[in-house]
Amino acid sequence: MSTGATSVNAWGLDGETSPPTGRLIVATEIRFSEIISALSVALDITQGQLKGHCMRNALIGMRLAQSLDLPTADRSALFYALLLKDLGCSSNAAKMAYLFRADDHEVKRSVRLINWTKPGECIKHCWSHCASGGSVFEKLLQMAVMMRKGAKAARQISEIRCDRGAEIARMLHLPEATATAIHDIDEHWNGGGNPLGLQGEEISLLGRICCLSQTVEVFFSAYGRQAALDVAVERRGQWFDPKLVDALTGLRDDASFWKSLETDDLVSELSRWEPEDAVLLADEACLDRVAEAFAKVVDAKSPWTYQHSTRVAEIAVGVAQQFGCNPELERDVRRAALLHDIGKLGVSNMILDKDGKPTEEEFAEIRKHPDYSLQILQQVEAFKVLADVASAHHERLDGRGYHRRLDGTQLPWVARVLAVSDICEAMSAKRPYRDAMPWWKIQEIMSHDGGAGVDSDCLHALERWQDHHQLESRVEAQLAEVDRLIAEL
Repeated sequence: MSTGATSVNAWGLDGETSPPTGRLIVATEIRFSEIISALSVALDITQGQLKGHCMRNALIGMRLAQSLDLPTADRSALFYALLLKDLGCSSNAAKMAYLFRADDHEVKRSVRLINWTKPGECIKHCWSHCASGGSVFEKLLQMAVMMRKGAKAARQISEIRCDRGAEIARMLHLPEATATAIHDIDEHWNGGGNPLGLQGEEISLLGRICCLSQTVEVFFSAYGRQAALDVAVERRGQWFDPKLVDALTGLRDDASFWKSLETDDLVSELSRWEPEDAVLLADEACLDRVAEAFAKVVDAKSPWTYQHSTRVAEIAVGVAQQFGCNPELERDVRRAALLHDIGKLGVSNMILDKDGKPTEEEFAEIRKHPDYSLQILQQVEAFKVLADVASAHHERLDGRGYHRRLDGTQLPWVARVLAVSDICEAMSAKRPYRDAMPWWKIQEIMSHDGGAGVDSDCLHALERWQDHHQLESRVEAQLAEVDRLIAEL
């Protein structure tokens, strides 16, 4: 078991203006499953699902695996596929928001509750959710756009999600069976699924379990046990493998199993289902891969935030090096920078991709993302300190930042480094409502805020780093992502 991390206050970091001697991740041993279970909440947010969706999905799938008496290797691969099935979901968020002209979270949540292979249900859903808040004429225009795209758009959306999810699973060094299951999750037993239209046993067994489990979870959370069982039986032989549905209905009277899906401590409940003889421990290299993987999930949310997290990490490490901090802390700074914006997965693409400056109400939604980051990251016991500093990247020395209104007496050094790095990177990038700024302009703006909003020592460290490492523009990469999105549409 991992040892508990101390809080920021106990760590003695409040108001520190120089590198601390401690680490941001304080643990001697961390189960990989503990980290993935907690971070799966970020995937729930991206899909518009209730908190714990992926963990409940994993409980359902692992119970089915037990009924099927799957071998240990298969159960281990399935365990991570169930938790990480939505790794690629942020990659199609911008496309969903564009096609529907609506909140991508709401569209993704609601589409799981219909049978989208039935034209009548699909048309009704599209009409209910397209051009949110628009007139009848605007809804008709948007419906025309979606009907013109038709099945091709659905396949592309699924393909983006499945390909990206499998790619990130491989990046995490998970078994190939895990990546395959994630890729197969939207395939249907009758060949009517996406993205490849695989049929029957052409679909991997683990992928078939994931497909059934996620639908059962969505209906269970929305309507209860009977509705979950009913939808499984209704789609038996169409969406779902008949043998898997039979195994599920065999659990109808297993009261303790259905009760476990309602627990408030899903992480602990789920830990009982991880195959004990295949437990993975997260070493330093594994922690790096996790941070890099979830940074990719975050940066895929919008073409305008493409590569933002990785660039902030590059800058933050460069700033930290100017202070001569130890290599272990430098490594933690990089991880915090990679994960600082994980809460942005909870912001609608209708706001992130808006062609124009956000309104005050929309800015209020954007300002919630550090709080989301805190809620997600602090669920990992060993990440408590990292969660505190990473989520403080929009705080200011004068106390006028967000989301906790911390001031200079409360802001630790790492948070100050992240704030300077985040501001610099954001201004160097293009936004739908403004052009990217050159370094001299960034320096001028930040200098006016030195000592009041941002830490002067960190700003000077940034300037020293910039003198030797030219801050390369990511505008071309952003525009290439925009072009790719338009081409796919």
